[in-house]
This record gives sequence, C-alpha cells and structure tokens, in this order.
Amino acid sequence: MSELIFEQLFDPESCTFTYLVGDRQARVVALVDPVHEQVERDLARVAALGLRLVHTIETHLHADHVTSGNELAERCGSLPVVHRDSHVACEALRVVGGDRVKIGAIELRVIETPGHTPESVSYLLEDRVLTGDALLVGTCGRTDFQGGDAGQLWDSVHERLFTLPDDTRVFPAHDYKGRTESRIGDEKKNNARLLRSRAEFVALMEHLDLPRPRLIDVALPANLRCGKPKPQGA
Repeated sequence: MSELIFEQLFDPESCTFTYLVGDRQARVVALVDPVHEQVERDLARVAALGLRLVHTIETHLHADHVTSGNELAERCGSLPVVHRDSHVACEALRVVGGDRVKIGAIELRVIETPGHTPESVSYLLEDRVLTGDALLVGTCGRTDFQGGDAGQLWDSVHERLFTLPDDTRVFPAHDYKGRTESRIGDEKKNNARLLRSRAEFVALMEHLDLPRPRLIDVALPANLRCGKPKPQGA
C-alpha cells in the first residue's frame, strides 16, 4: 500500500527543478536533483510533510549548480543515487538501466539516457518521467562539454523516451521560460531540436556556439564530491 507524494520545486538562480518524491504511507521521501542553496527550503518541506529523507537522486553530474547531496547525507543520513559509471567519489547507490529505486513502496525505474553527459539517466514514475537534461520542454540539453555526444542523445530520446506512451508526463531538470512540464506526445510533435533527422541534429548541436556555463568551474569539482566543500588548503 502506498500513496504517492510528488512536488516540483524550483531554484530561480539556476532554473533547476528539484522533485520531491515520497510515499505518504511509509513516511519516506527522496529529492531528485537537489540544489545546495535550497537545502533549508527542501528540509522544511520534508519536515512539514512529516517524512524521512532516504535518498538524493541525481539525473547527471550538473555543471550549473552544486548539489546538496553531501550536506543532506550528513544531516539526514540520506544516500545519494547516481549512475554506475558516475565519477563521484562519495558513498552512493549506483544504478543502471532497468534498476528500480524504491521510496517506500514507490518505485522509480531507471532509464539510461546518455548524451548530455555520459552518465545521464531518466526516472520513470508511474505516469511521468523525470528526464534530467536529456529532454527539456521544446528542446534538450547541450552536448558540447562533459563528454557530451549529440548522436547518443538523439538515440536516447528517440529510442528510450519517445517510445513511452504519448500521454506520459515529462518533468525536466530545467526550464528557462516558465514551463513546468510537457508530455511525450507533445515533444514528439513540437520539439524543434529533436524533430530533425539524426544527422541534422548532430550538425545543429555541434554549432550552437553557446557560452561556457557560468558556474562550471565551481559546480563540477564540487559535484564530483556530491557537493562536499573542498578541504581547506587543498
């Protein structure tokens, strides 16, 4: 017996969505893609719901914000969840495609969706999918750093996400235009980047000429430690 709790939270600085996924009956919860600057907000929400935080789940190694995974592990005893091939150096539950992450009786099924980064994953939860940066509303994540691969991203979306039922709700890790969700069917019809052929998509992604992420030099090293601060003098 379970009762799903699902909430979408937003960090305006990095335009990151954090998802609170819980089982009301079991009184446990996970946070997907938590942001360090929002630790107190997230903990307050978990406390208000009377739940215990058991996991922080990363869709990929983020370059635009520092995760709060380490701090939440220290304060709550939660365990980070990352892809098996992630290079993070902290204690974590490592998953691959087809695995299921349990939050009480709630299950998130792991779908490997590399391309934005090699270790990117999405999580299928009942009638919705948390897509990280693999599939955004009307677009997708960039592939020009962190080992990104445009062809691999096209394959991930078309072969693994676009094969889900059209009414599957899409919840991305970011949005910059005030949109909160989409549906697989809508993305298959309207996603301007991904409607192209594979070759056209690869050519487009190789010439986006986007600026380097502002916080990448801070975020990447920190996120390799699950957000743990760098030791003084190191």
